[in-house]
Amino acid sequence: MSYAIQWVRSLIFNVIMYVALLPWGIVFAIPAIFSRRMAVLCCRSYCWFITWLAGWLIGLKCEVRGTPPQDEVLVAAKHQSFLDVLMIYGDIPAGRFIMKDILKYAPVVGQFGLRVGCIPVKRGKRGAAIKKMIADVSAGRLFPGQLIIYSQGTRIAPGVKAPYKIGTGVLYKELSQDCVPVAANVGVFWPKRGVYRKPGLAVVEFLPRIPAGLEIPVFMKILEDSVEKRSNELMREAGFTAIEE
Repeated sequence: MSYAIQWVRSLIFNVIMYVALLPWGIVFAIPAIFSRRMAVLCCRSYCWFITWLAGWLIGLKCEVRGTPPQDEVLVAAKHQSFLDVLMIYGDIPAGRFIMKDILKYAPVVGQFGLRVGCIPVKRGKRGAAIKKMIADVSAGRLFPGQLIIYSQGTRIAPGVKAPYKIGTGVLYKELSQDCVPVAANVGVFWPKRGVYRKPGLAVVEFLPRIPAGLEIPVFMKILEDSVEKRSNELMREAGFTAIEE
């Protein structure tokens, strides 16, 4: 398939991905007001549709490996593009993200994100937001589920090294929950910026869980080592070799 044809297909895919938010939002708007489960169904069904569309339209198959958690845990994931958001959320029953504060103002995404329990965090104020989230969980104001955090704080391009933020360790300690690391290679096919999407096999993999109760430095080392090692292996599997060790 020529680059030009794949670029056009990628453009069509991107347009459908954003336009589809409107009918999903309209159909689920009223049910989501009365039922958080319907809001979760809205978000998960959108994820399922987009990952299916990626395979059908642009030849980008999506595969989830490992065992997605069903219980109340902390999910600490590698973040390379919007695709890993879709794949992770679509495969866990009650996920909620720690998300950038500005996203709560995004049409449909913001409203449904808040409804399913996502935690908006302002840059530079993560400590206060984490304290509030822990207080909300303790008070029972949030539904139980899987709290998803991107440990490096933002999307990281394949092959680029970036530090892991201590906020993940603070959450792990304060919540006293197991942590499920998640590795990914999706950025090889779906870059942070640009229209073009490469065909291939995008993978996110749920790794063996890290038990609760470790000291933060020990936990952070295990988390970073496991996620980076497996993500590098998955990227090499996808044909990407420009990896910093």
